[in-house]
Amino acid sequence: MKLKVLSLFPEILYAYFRSSIMAKAVEKGIIEVQLVNIRDFTTDKHRTCDDAPYGGGAGMVLKPEPLAKALDSVGAAGIRTIFPSPSGKPFTQRYADDLSKEEELVFICGRYEGIDQRIIDMYVDDEITIGDYVLSSGEISSLVIIDALYRLLDGVISRESLDEESFGNGLLEYPHYTRPEIFRGMRVPDILLSGHHAKITGWRLRKRVEKTMANRQDLLIHDELADDIRKIINEL
Repeated sequence: MKLKVLSLFPEILYAYFRSSIMAKAVEKGIIEVQLVNIRDFTTDKHRTCDDAPYGGGAGMVLKPEPLAKALDSVGAAGIRTIFPSPSGKPFTQRYADDLSKEEELVFICGRYEGIDQRIIDMYVDDEITIGDYVLSSGEISSLVIIDALYRLLDGVISRESLDEESFGNGLLEYPHYTRPEIFRGMRVPDILLSGHHAKITGWRLRKRVEKTMANRQDLLIHDELADDIRKIINEL
């Protein structure tokens, strides 16, 4: 997958693509990244990328001219282009799965009050919000989306790990434990030490349902729940 990320502050992004699992994905060639500085497409000596909004109001808006030139330089017109914004559609695991199927993606990292609407109308395919709150950095919200989708690509993370994560089967993930067996008087649940894989699987499913009921009941309100999940819900 090729990722093309447009930003006023690409230095914020550099460390992410050179660290941890993402660095390995880049090294393997699973991910190819191009970081583009929008300021490189300005024409004045001050490298101006923002201006006051028409109609008045607080804050500044990213100007269309340098942003359009930056988008043209990466061929955005023929590539699915994403603009993270509080005004966008909610980002979900299903949305991440959909984006992970693309061969190329362009990300526009907004700043200040946002970007000129004409850029959205001409270039943006997906305006996405990562939550009901406002960030000052489009770089952070872009990285959230990128992190959620790239890990779904073949060769990045084992398929087994992905299958048991939160939102699989509409449930949150079960609790995890590791050594030592006793920590500050709290023991690891006996069933996890039993070696009985069928019982462990059943325990983990029940814990997933319990956590989902406690934290995200909205995930359980649909018709696609498996019968064993419905049975546990009824018992609880």
